[in-house]
Amino acid sequence: MLDILTALVISLVLYDPAARIPKVFAYSQITSTVRKGQQSEIQDKMDSKDDWITILGFGSLLSERSSRTTFPDLKNFRLGRVKNYRRVFGHPASIFFQRGIANLETKEMSSLSTEYLEGHPGFICSVFEVPNDDMMENGLPSPAFLEREEEFDIIEVPYEESDGKVVNKGILCAAGTDSIYLKRWGQKRFEANYKKYGVEKIWGWERDSGLRPCAVYLRHCYLASKSMGDTCLDSFLDETVLVDRKTTVREYLKENPQVLETEPPPSLVGRYSG
Repeated sequence: MLDILTALVISLVLYDPAARIPKVFAYSQITSTVRKGQQSEIQDKMDSKDDWITILGFGSLLSERSSRTTFPDLKNFRLGRVKNYRRVFGHPASIFFQRGIANLETKEMSSLSTEYLEGHPGFICSVFEVPNDDMMENGLPSPAFLEREEEFDIIEVPYEESDGKVVNKGILCAAGTDSIYLKRWGQKRFEANYKKYGVEKIWGWERDSGLRPCAVYLRHCYLASKSMGDTCLDSFLDETVLVDRKTTVREYLKENPQVLETEPPPSLVGRYSG
């Protein structure tokens, strides 16, 4: 079991309130020096409330207010940059249909994800720590975490702190595949969450498919990034692309200014207002 744990890499943050930036260690670094008989000590460290993991937000989690609706106990909210990943409005999200804010007819139903692209300058992200409780189990996403991010591939990636010098690792939601979704959740769930609404696939939409951002969600992300200042907003506008991988959000909003006037239903105002 210890050999398996040693191979797993998960960002553990040993939070020091006196430090400006928490110390981040790869789980493999911690376990690589563990001798036989110390497994319980490592597991105690994993389960300790002093252990934190770093989350990297790129859409609605760009604002601290919005992030706290999902992670009320977060700490050390700040900005950073993820390189070698592209931020894309490239897949429909079931939750938009469930909440009545997706439009199948106009294809305004896509959410954000990230995809690996070597050499890409990346994007400004939010960075914050959350308790490891209910997030990761033995170095893998917990069932509860997977439920919250059902369609994504949850991975650990490097990121830069705002000074551009310190490089740590954090958890990022990346693009998945339909086959992974079906293996994880099964055909019945796919039919209930997607086919029921007329959506035949989650991932792999063609660049000329005409898939567009969910208007309420795009406005929400715009307001979230705006709340963090011009640098964050400019990154969201210029370092986020649509499914064609060419059109930036800035260009899309210039052609579709009505999006920023698309308010959520009254029941969702608190959740989708940046």
